[in-house]
Amino acid sequence: MSLKLIEKHRSFGGEQCKYSHYSEALQCDMTFSIYLPSNKEMKKIPLIWWLSGLTCTDDNFSQKSGFQRLAEKYQVAVMIPDTSPRGDDVADDEAWDLGQGAGFYLNATQDPWAKHYNMYTYIVEELTAIAPTLVPNFSGEESIMGHSMGGHGALVIGMKNAARFKAISAFAPILSPSHVPWGIKAFSAYLGEDKASWKEWDASELVKETGMPPILITQGAQDTFYPEQLEETIFLENARENNQEVSYNKEEGYDHSYFFIATFLDDHFSFHMKYLR
Repeated sequence: MSLKLIEKHRSFGGEQCKYSHYSEALQCDMTFSIYLPSNKEMKKIPLIWWLSGLTCTDDNFSQKSGFQRLAEKYQVAVMIPDTSPRGDDVADDEAWDLGQGAGFYLNATQDPWAKHYNMYTYIVEELTAIAPTLVPNFSGEESIMGHSMGGHGALVIGMKNAARFKAISAFAPILSPSHVPWGIKAFSAYLGEDKASWKEWDASELVKETGMPPILITQGAQDTFYPEQLEETIFLENARENNQEVSYNKEEGYDHSYFFIATFLDDHFSFHMKYLR
């Protein structure tokens, strides 16, 4: 694989980098970003994955959240993939919540999406092979978090790989995609009308399995997408019935924006570092 470094910025003592490469899983050119802490003491460095939401790229979190201060404080690397395959030859839709920018972190099975929309494999296999080559003194310990559609992705990827990820957290996640408009639209297109196949990509179903990592969820009470798209009842009931360790916090006055994310990001980094160190 040929990686090309296209940006590098000093930030809080560490380096915020952006790379491009050709993805075999997605059959197109892709970009991703990664923050590498200074590691002045030459310690082992763990890795947190961040998955962004609908319409985002890898730039949103790196440029809006200010997470680099926390990553340097805790001496943890942060990997930020894009949200979908990209390019003129990649299937797309006129709507903002389907197609490019809206990959939903699954492996599509339906045409015209199946050729390119394999974000699950891209992250779990392809980027997973790349990350250790970029993180000096990588400890091998990982956790995962995300926002909105990326919160859905963090939960699904984290729970489908429960032995790998030490912790999972999410801001305003799509918790029950099989039951809300965003998820129904995406799953119908990418996976087809057989709803039994949707369960593999629905956090409310996956949380029924035993032995999941600890989970932290933060939801803004004034989020304009809540509760229609971000309904929590099914997920929390299934988690409780199966004795999963889930902390769900609803915060008054907060919306769906990066102002919300930046406010509670320290809580999430603290949560992850309890399990990464």
